[in-house]
Amino acid sequence: MAEQQMEPVPGAQDRVERLRVFLVDDHAMFRAGVRAELGSHVEVVGEASTVAEAVARIAATGPDVVLLDVHMPDGGGRAVLDAMRRSHPQVKFLALSVSDAAEDVIGLIRAGARGYVTKTISPGELTDAIRRVADGDAVFSPRLAGFVLDAFAARPDAPVADPELDQLTNREREVLRLLARGYAYKEIAKELFISIKTVETHVSNVLRKLQMSNRYELSRWAADRRLV
Repeated sequence: MAEQQMEPVPGAQDRVERLRVFLVDDHAMFRAGVRAELGSHVEVVGEASTVAEAVARIAATGPDVVLLDVHMPDGGGRAVLDAMRRSHPQVKFLALSVSDAAEDVIGLIRAGARGYVTKTISPGELTDAIRRVADGDAVFSPRLAGFVLDAFAARPDAPVADPELDQLTNREREVLRLLARGYAYKEIAKELFISIKTVETHVSNVLRKLQMSNRYELSRWAADRRLV
């Protein structure tokens, strides 16, 4: 008896490929407008109007990309990023704001956002920006990209402040870098001319200081800061 071919469900492929997006903005009318404009291009899995609400619902829904407002009454986009960066490193953030101030752009990018666009962006451009951020690209409105370049070109030799990284000793950073490259403890010990026990101690200290629980989290953290 010949096997019966199953008919593809109309639109099934579109549903599989649609990115899961979460909206964070304290204006309900704006969220409704964004949801309508994005239409069927993405799947909006949730929305929030406050930092606390955003943190809880992003954790619950696990979206691919979060569209994040910069200024909200209880802390804004930076507070959401700070709360989510460690616990959900796989979620990518795209700032969508009325503000085009250089300090807002630089602040959000340093906090971990993958891009920053203004609310004058067209629906098609926003959809494209979401997909590019999901793919790992950095996306900026044209004028804002200049702010980022100028900020780092102004003092090219000045390190970007990173309180988490600053609390690690030089040796702990060396161990972390090799760990993130895939070295085993034995290989790290050989490379740095220290004992395996000392390597274990350094790794334990790094985990404690960064409040992480495993090697995978440390590797992602190091990669995000381009320490590898």
